Amino acid sequence: MRSASVGATSKSRVVVKIPTWRRRVLLIAVLAGFGVLLGRSVYLQSMHKAFLQQKGDARYSRLITLPAHRGKITDRFGEPLAISTPVESIWASPPDVKSTPEQLAKLGTLLKVKPEVIRKKLVNNPREFVYIKRRLPPELAAQVMRLHIPGVFTQREYRRYYPAGEVTAHLVGFTGIDDNGQEGFELHSQAWLSGKAGGRRVIKDRQGRIVEDLEAVKVPQDGRDLTLSIDRKLQYLAYRELAAAVDEHKAKAGSVVVLDAKTGEVLAMANLPSYNPNNPVNMAGRSRNRAVVDVFEPGSTLKPFTAAAALDSGRYKPETLIETSPGAMRIGPATIRDAHPQGLLTVAQVIQKSSNVGSAKMALSLEPHYLWSIFNQVGFGSPTRIGFPGEASGKLRNYKTWRPIEQATMSYGHGINMTLLQLARAYTVFTNDGALLPVSLLKLKEPPVGHQVYTAATANHLKDMMETVIQVGGTAPRAQVLGYRVAGKTGTAHKPGVGGYQANHYVSSFVGLAPASNPRLIIAVMIDDPSAGKYYGGTVAAPVFSKVMAGALRMLAIPQDAPNNNVVIPVDDIPEIKEVV
Repeated sequence: MRSASVGATSKSRVVVKIPTWRRRVLLIAVLAGFGVLLGRSVYLQSMHKAFLQQKGDARYSRLITLPAHRGKITDRFGEPLAISTPVESIWASPPDVKSTPEQLAKLGTLLKVKPEVIRKKLVNNPREFVYIKRRLPPELAAQVMRLHIPGVFTQREYRRYYPAGEVTAHLVGFTGIDDNGQEGFELHSQAWLSGKAGGRRVIKDRQGRIVEDLEAVKVPQDGRDLTLSIDRKLQYLAYRELAAAVDEHKAKAGSVVVLDAKTGEVLAMANLPSYNPNNPVNMAGRSRNRAVVDVFEPGSTLKPFTAAAALDSGRYKPETLIETSPGAMRIGPATIRDAHPQGLLTVAQVIQKSSNVGSAKMALSLEPHYLWSIFNQVGFGSPTRIGFPGEASGKLRNYKTWRPIEQATMSYGHGINMTLLQLARAYTVFTNDGALLPVSLLKLKEPPVGHQVYTAATANHLKDMMETVIQVGGTAPRAQVLGYRVAGKTGTAHKPGVGGYQANHYVSSFVGLAPASNPRLIIAVMIDDPSAGKYYGGTVAAPVFSKVMAGALRMLAIPQDAPNNNVVIPVDDIPEIKEVV
C-alpha cells in the first residue's frame, strides 16, 4: 500500500528545468542592473557631487549676509551730513511659502502692497529668494513676522539719512536701494564709504529659525567716515539767501560758492533748484551741482584779471589814463560800448566803472599769447580737479585762433566760459599776494602751496581797485557789509543761444572778498536768467553776496576792519549803475 502511494506522488510532481542560457541571461541582467546603479552612484558622488550638494543645501542651508555699516559724511566740525540707520527688508523663499489668503491680505495691508502683487512673486516661482519689500522700520518688520507665514523672513540692511536734506543735496548726493552711491560724494567716494559685507552660513528650519552655524562668521568691514570742508552753518546761510534771491528775481537757477581765502577750502556750495536726497524723486534738472558741472560766461567779473595782466606787463600803472570816449569803439564790423561814456579813465576807474572799452583797449595792447597764458594760469579752461563727479573744464580757446574782436570781448568775460567754482578759485590770486590756490571739498590738515601768477604788488593794486567797486560811484554799492571793508566785481552777461546771444536772457554775477585789509573769505554768486525786471550783477547778485558775507564774518568771529558807519544807508536809494552786456 505504501509503495503504491509513493509512486503515485512521484508521478504527480512536475519538474521544470530552466535552460542554462536563460539562467545566464537573468544573472547578467541582475548584475548589469547593479552595475548601472553602482555607476550612477559613482557619477553622482563624484562627477555631479557639487550640483547635488548645492541643491541639498538649498533646502536647509542659508547664507546670511552681514551688511557693512556705511561710513558717515560730516562737515568740517563733525556735524553729520549723511548717516546710516538700520532697517529691515522682507524676503521670501517662494517654494517654502505656505500662506492663507487671510495672511496674504494682512501682509499686504502692513506693507501697503496689493495682495495680488505679493501673490505674483510667490506663486509658481522656482527662485529661492525674492524681496517682498525693502527698507522697512524695524517695528513694522516685527509686525510682519508676527503673522508667522512659513517661508517669509527678514534681513537687516541700512538706509541712508541726510539731516540737512536739500541744503547739501548737490554736495553729498544720495544712495540707491542697494546703498550704493548715485550722486555727489556718495558716488565719488563709494569705495571709501561702503566697506565690505560679511556673512555666515547656517542651517534654518522651515520656520526660518537658525538651528546650527555651519561656517565661521566673516566679520563685515565697516566703511570709513568722510569729512568735508563744508561748514554746515555757512551752508544753511548761503542756501537761504540764494533761495530768497532766486524767488525774488524769478530766476531759472542760482549758485553760491564760499571759499576760505587762505586755504582754498570750500566752506559752502549751494545750488537751486535742489531736491530732497531722503526721497529723490522728480529730479529732472535738479540733481546737477551747477557750481561745478555747469559753465557760463562770467561777464565783467573777468576784468580784474585783464587789468592785472596789463599791470604785470609793465605797460600800465593803476593811474595810467585810457581814453574811452565816446563810450564806444569799432573793431571790424563789431562795436564795443560802455553804458556811461566816461572819457579819460585810469586803470582803477576802468574797474570801478566797469568800462568795456577800457578793458578791451588794455587787452588789445597785450600779446595774445601773454594774455592767454595769464588766463590759463588762473585756471580758466582747466578743471579744478576737486574730485567731484562730472566737473566741467570750461572753455578757453587757443590764442592762435583769436581774432582782435575775440581778444577784446574776452577781456570782459564774453567768448570764454567757466564754472562758478573756477571763477571763485581764480580770485584767490587777490587774497594771497598773486598766488593761485588749489581748492578742496575735503577738510585739509594744512594750507596748500599756491602757484604764483601775478606779483604781490599787482594783486594788492587790484584788491584796492575792487574796493572802489563797492563804494558809491561803483557798480556794486549793494555789496557793502557793515563794519567790514569789501572788494569785488560785478558781472552781467547775455546768455548765448542758437544763432548768437539772447536779447532778454542774462547771467548776473558777483565775486567779492572780505575783510579787504586781510581777506578771509571769497564769495561768488551767480543768478541764472532773472526775469522779474532786474538783471544787473550789482542789483541781483551783489545783495546776496552782502547778506552771506555779513553772516559768515560774524559766525566765524572775524574782527572788523571798518567802523560801523561805513555803509551807505539806505542802500536801496543808491542809483543803479548799469553795465553794458
